[in-house]
Amino acid sequence: MASIRRTLSPAYRDRTYQNGGSPFPVDSPSQKLLSGANYSSHWPSLAVLVIGFRRFLEGIFLQRYSRKGHRAWKQSFYRCLLCFLLGFLLGFTPFGSIDDIKHRDFSFEIKPSQVNVQQDLSGLVKRGKNVVMETVNLGLENKPEMEGSYDFIPQKQLIVVTPTYNRALQAFYLTRLGQTLRLVPPPLLWIVVEMNSASMDTADILRKTGVMYRHLVCARNSTNVKDRGVQQRNTALEHIEHHNLDGIVYFADDDNIYSIELFESMREIRRCGIWPVAMLAQSKNKAILEGPVCNGSQVIGWHTNEKSKKLRRFHVDMSGFAFNSTILWDHKRWHRSTSDPIRQLDRVKEGFQETKFIEQMVEDESQMEGIPHGCSRIMNWHLHLEARGLVHPKGWLLQKNLDVVLPLE
Repeated sequence: MASIRRTLSPAYRDRTYQNGGSPFPVDSPSQKLLSGANYSSHWPSLAVLVIGFRRFLEGIFLQRYSRKGHRAWKQSFYRCLLCFLLGFLLGFTPFGSIDDIKHRDFSFEIKPSQVNVQQDLSGLVKRGKNVVMETVNLGLENKPEMEGSYDFIPQKQLIVVTPTYNRALQAFYLTRLGQTLRLVPPPLLWIVVEMNSASMDTADILRKTGVMYRHLVCARNSTNVKDRGVQQRNTALEHIEHHNLDGIVYFADDDNIYSIELFESMREIRRCGIWPVAMLAQSKNKAILEGPVCNGSQVIGWHTNEKSKKLRRFHVDMSGFAFNSTILWDHKRWHRSTSDPIRQLDRVKEGFQETKFIEQMVEDESQMEGIPHGCSRIMNWHLHLEARGLVHPKGWLLQKNLDVVLPLE
C-alpha cells in the first residue's frame, strides 16, 4: 500500500496566525526555547540565528532523501565542513602553557618513589594496629670506630735488573725469567741491559713476556773490563738514580732460578734485605750454601765453604740481596756522610764484588734484614749451567738470532 506524504505549499508556510500563533508545534523544542526565554519579543535576531543553526544541524545529521531515494550530496559536504571547523578551532585552543612543557622532566630514568618508613610506622601505631618488627643484621652498620681502617696501602715496586749478552741460550734464559716475573703481582719493573747496541730479538722477547720493562744499552768500552756485568748493572743504577725510581732493587741474572716467594718477600725490605743462596759448585758434584745465618730477621753469621773468600766482610752472592732504591738518590733520608754515587767497582778481586758494593750501603749486620723469617728457606738457586761448549752454526748472526738449533747425533 503506497503512502503519500503531503508537503506544505509556500502559501501555507507564509500564512499568518492570529493570537500570536507560530508555525512550530507547541511541543517543539525550538518553540519552547523561544517562548520560555521570551526571545521572540526581545531578541529577534538571536531567534533567527538559533533557527538557522537548527536547520543547519538537521541538514547535516538527519538523513534526507531526494525523490529518487538517493542521499543528498549536501549532507556529506556539511559534515566535512563541520569537522574541519571543529578541528581548526581545537588547534588554537590553549590546553597548556609552554613553560609547563619546558620545565617538565621527559627523562626515561625510572626513579623509585621515596617511602618514609618511619612516618608509615608511626601512622600504624597511631591507628592502634599491632605491628611485629624484627631486626635483621646485614653487617652494613656504620661503625665510627672502623673509619679510616680501609685506607689502601700500595705495595712496593720491585725493580729487577738483568744484564744480558748474545749467546747460544740467551733466548731460553730470558724467556724463562720473563715467565717467572710475569707471575709476580705488580708493580714490577724489569730493566734489561745490553752491551753496545740493543738487539731487536731481545726487544721482541721482552714484549712477548707481558712484563713492564725498560731496555737499556751500556755504551761503555768493554775491552778493558774484567766483568761486563758490572758495567751493565752500573748503567741500570745510573738510570734509577737519574729518574728517582722508588722501589726495591734486585740484581737477577737470567741464568739463575727464582721462586715467586722470593719476590713477594722482597716487598718487606726497608733498607737492605739478604737471604741464603744455593750454589752448584763448578765441579757440579756438590752444592754450596752461601748467605746469612739469621735469628728471626737479625743476621748473626754467614755460610761459607771457600777458604779464599773468608776475608770478605759479607759472604753473599750477587743474587742473594736486595736494597731500597732511595739509598741511591735520597742521601738525607739515610744520613749518608758522602754524596758519592753508589756503584759496583770493577777493579776489585774476583769474588769481592758483592761485599764491596754492600759496604757502600750498610755499616754492619744490624742494618740488614734476613728474609724469610729465620733465613730457613732457599728461594733461589745459582746452578752454573751455562753451556760454554756450544757453538753457533755456520752463518749465525749474533745481532739478530738468539736461539740455536743443533742436529742430533
